Amino acid sequence: MHSILVQDYMQTAPLAFEQHTNLLQVVHKLLAGKVTGAPVIDTERQVIGFVSERDCIKEILHGAFYCEEPAVVGRVMQTDVISFSPSDSIVEIAEIMLQNLPKNYPVIENGKLVGLITRSDVLAALLDNDEDCYLRQS
Repeated sequence: MHSILVQDYMQTAPLAFEQHTNLLQVVHKLLAGKVTGAPVIDTERQVIGFVSERDCIKEILHGAFYCEEPAVVGRVMQTDVISFSPSDSIVEIAEIMLQNLPKNYPVIENGKLVGLITRSDVLAALLDNDEDCYLRQS
């Protein structure tokens, strides 16, 4: 199997939010972008958290029940974020994804957000690699 790298399959213009973004805005953008989560960044594009659909559902359900103002993303984001670098191996990431819940992972280079890699991206990379193997066997 040849080396397949994150940089070859990552999304290079990922959706990202600042920690003061209203959660309703976050939900609208996640739905419009058809993504299940996005990094939360500071003004230097450093990843400080991650917000998922699950985080949003929990908060919006709670807010609707108590008729509260929507929270900001910084209040509901996860701060323990698994991230990868552009030079990481897709095969290693696939193995990590089997053990962890998130479907999307920030790609960080020199401390800054440069992309996003999703389970779908990893699956596409693995499928591309499998097709190469099948073609060689024919």
